[in-house]
Amino acid sequence: MTDLMEQKKRHRGIYLLPNLFTTSALFGGFYAVIASMQGHFSAAAIAVFIAMVLDGLDGRVARMTNTQSDFGAEYDSLSDMVSFGVAPALVMFSWSLSSLGKVGWIAAFIYCVGAALRLARFNTQSGSEDKRYFTGLASPAAAGMVVGFVWICEDNGIAPSAVSWLAVFLTVSAGLLMVSSILYRSFKDLNLKSRVPFVALLIMVLVFVSISLQPPIILFFVFLGYGFSGVVIYLLRIIFKRKRLEQKKNQEEQTEDDIKASDDN
Repeated sequence: MTDLMEQKKRHRGIYLLPNLFTTSALFGGFYAVIASMQGHFSAAAIAVFIAMVLDGLDGRVARMTNTQSDFGAEYDSLSDMVSFGVAPALVMFSWSLSSLGKVGWIAAFIYCVGAALRLARFNTQSGSEDKRYFTGLASPAAAGMVVGFVWICEDNGIAPSAVSWLAVFLTVSAGLLMVSSILYRSFKDLNLKSRVPFVALLIMVLVFVSISLQPPIILFFVFLGYGFSGVVIYLLRIIFKRKRLEQKKNQEEQTEDDIKASDDN
C-alpha cells in the first residue's frame, strides 16, 4: 500500500531539470516582449536567441537523464509559442510594422498564427513523421529570421521605416513557411557521441569565432539561408521530377514508334 502511494506521488510530480530549461526559455521570450515595449530591440532579439539555446537543451537534457514526460512536452510547446510565436511577432510589430497600420498587425498575426498551427501540427504528428525532417519551417528558425532582421538593422543603424515593407515580406514569409509542406532537415539524426575528424572540430571553432565577431549578421543569414533553402530544394525537386516524367514520356513514345516501324517492315 505504501509503495502504491509513493508511486502515485512520483507520477503526479514533475521533473525539475528539463522543465527548468523550458522555464528559462519562456522567460527569454517574455523578456523579449517587455524589452521591445521599452524600445530595447537589440536586447529583445538577443533574448529570443538565448531562448533558442535553452529550448534546444531542455529536450536533450530530458533524454540524457531519462526524464521525458507528457507534461514536459506540453509545457515545451506552450513555451515555444510564447518565445518563438508571440515574442518575435510583437518585437517586429513594435519595431517596424506598427507604422503600417492594418497591414502591419495583419503581417504580425500571420506569423503568430503560423507558429501556433506549426506547433499544433508537430504535436499531432510527432509520433508518425520522419525524425530526420521537419514538415514546415521550425518555429525557432522562423523566429531567428524575424528577430535576426531586427537585430541586424538595429546594429547597423538602419531606420525601421526604411525597411518596413521588407519587414512585412520577411514576417509573412516566415509565417507561411511554418505551415507549408516543405521538408527541412532536423539534424536529429546526427550522432554527437561518435568520433569525428580533427578537421570537423576545427570547423566548429571557426564557426563560433565567426559568430562572435558579427553575431547579428552571421545568425540572421544562417537562419535566412536555412529558411529559404527548403524553398529552393522544393522547387528543384519539382523541376527534376518534371524532367524525369518528360524523359520517361519521350522514351515511351520512342518505344511505340520503334514498335510501329518494326510492324510496318
